[in-house]
Amino acid sequence: MCLGIPGQIVEIVDETLQIAKVDVSGVKRAVSVALLASEGIKAGDWVLIHVGFAMSKIDEREAQETMRLLQEMGTSYTDELAMLHQSRIE
Repeated sequence: MCLGIPGQIVEIVDETLQIAKVDVSGVKRAVSVALLASEGIKAGDWVLIHVGFAMSKIDEREAQETMRLLQEMGTSYTDELAMLHQSRIE
């Protein structure tokens, strides 16, 4: 199962290619923010991430609520986090 997981933009690492470093549950990884370019993505923003793409911009309250619900999913969530940890960039 693939889940959309909230992450917080740490920095924009490549403005031309629209790549940002995002912190997802303590793991930092490169994510494409190209789909959200028109929304003005910046460090500190929260986004919902799926397969390496930021799919939507969300507020911090929604990010925290989504994380809480994902944690209640148990194995599906922990499996997704394990795959995320394997793909970290730092």
